[in-house]
Amino acid sequence: MAKSREINMDLPSADDLFTTQEERDQKNQEYVKNISIYEITDFPNHPFKVKMDDKMLETIESVRDHGVLVPALVREKPMGGYEMISGHRRKMASELAGKETMPCIVRNLSDDQAVIVMVDSNLQREEILPSEKAFAYKMKLEAMNRQGKRTDLTSTPLVSKFRTNEILAQEAGESRETIRRYIRLTELIPEILEMVDDKKISMRPAVELSYLPKEEQEILYDTMESEACTPSHAQAIKIRKFSAEGRLNEDVLLSIMAEEKPNQVEQWKIPKNRLKKYFPSGTSQQKMEETIIKALELYRKREKSRER
Repeated sequence: MAKSREINMDLPSADDLFTTQEERDQKNQEYVKNISIYEITDFPNHPFKVKMDDKMLETIESVRDHGVLVPALVREKPMGGYEMISGHRRKMASELAGKETMPCIVRNLSDDQAVIVMVDSNLQREEILPSEKAFAYKMKLEAMNRQGKRTDLTSTPLVSKFRTNEILAQEAGESRETIRRYIRLTELIPEILEMVDDKKISMRPAVELSYLPKEEQEILYDTMESEACTPSHAQAIKIRKFSAEGRLNEDVLLSIMAEEKPNQVEQWKIPKNRLKKYFPSGTSQQKMEETIIKALELYRKREKSRER
């Protein structure tokens, strides 16, 4: 009995059957088109805030008069519509200016590519809040780590040459330690993170406070609000130490926060031009202070002798 012959049929794929070559080429290339703003959704967990500030008012006026001059960047969503990668402010300005469409570059991007492009394009802004950098760096680092784990037969993992946090630091123009500190801020509760954005708490103490459990951060926030004060770096280190030892409570926080900070010591300042005529040219500030103190001591002794 003869062996059955295997029939080899090269059948076209469904994509080949129902799309044209032009459509398939377009899918893998970027192109510009006017898109209804109602078809564009915001990027998930977008870390950059869109605020109604003076710059936004200027953008709205510009869009109203001239339209959107620089196209936004979007990608197609699997179920239809588009996802904003870069251009959230332009979209908001278009809505408020009464525009229904805006020009967009449509680019084919994977999830991780979209995160990286979104972060990189927004980091070009002039003013970026610490919280925005914190979540942006975290999102990009996670995306880079996922990309670094992927290999094929002809490539090696990205992390084999450099650690992803080193690459991120180089691309962002920051040190690796600075990147680490920013990402630590994502562990703060929103209320304390907002205080960092408002410059009520500086970066170094904020990083120390980020190691506190969320429950202790909430107690700390209530204490800061009630006492109208914030911890110095040294106080934040002490708070973290008590927390690690399981000894942090409201009374301990009040005690630590009540300690006098160097920058809270009341200081008197005398304009240098009022003192120059009493000292030789080139006299250091320290020498001036020492001389003034000695002069005041002599003046005090003389006044006491007169009282007698």
